[in-house]
Amino acid sequence: MREILVDQVAWLDRLVKEIAASSTACQILMGIPGVGVQTAAAVAAAIDNADRYKRSRAAGAYFGLVPRRHQSGDVDWVGRITKQGDSQVRKLLQEAANSILPRVRQSFPLKTWVIKIARRRGLKKARVALARRLAVIMHAMLRDGTLFEA
Repeated sequence: MREILVDQVAWLDRLVKEIAASSTACQILMGIPGVGVQTAAAVAAAIDNADRYKRSRAAGAYFGLVPRRHQSGDVDWVGRITKQGDSQVRKLLQEAANSILPRVRQSFPLKTWVIKIARRRGLKKARVALARRLAVIMHAMLRDGTLFEA
């Protein structure tokens, strides 16, 4: 039974790679360091039509990567992330953010930005901030058809 499952997973991985290779949106997104086939395919499928958002910031909120706010009278409370939207894409974006920090050796402005946040606020919050920033960047790339510039 295990061998059958391993074969099916390998077949599905090949299928996702073929789909990503034929998709221009996936090719554009895989140009970002730390973004692989699964993340690119999931984000491209979730965003689908990039024109449905007025601003790229809305993509971060769509995946639930923005802080929850509670405002009433004198109270202005900012909590944890909302976790709204597609949880699988949110997890993949967090994995991409997690892989950028230790694994990507070259230094580029996005990495230096997240390292500053990690020093100031902690590594976990920095990862979520980077995942949100990746969602915003990916939406802008899909909307404009541009490539990632380090």
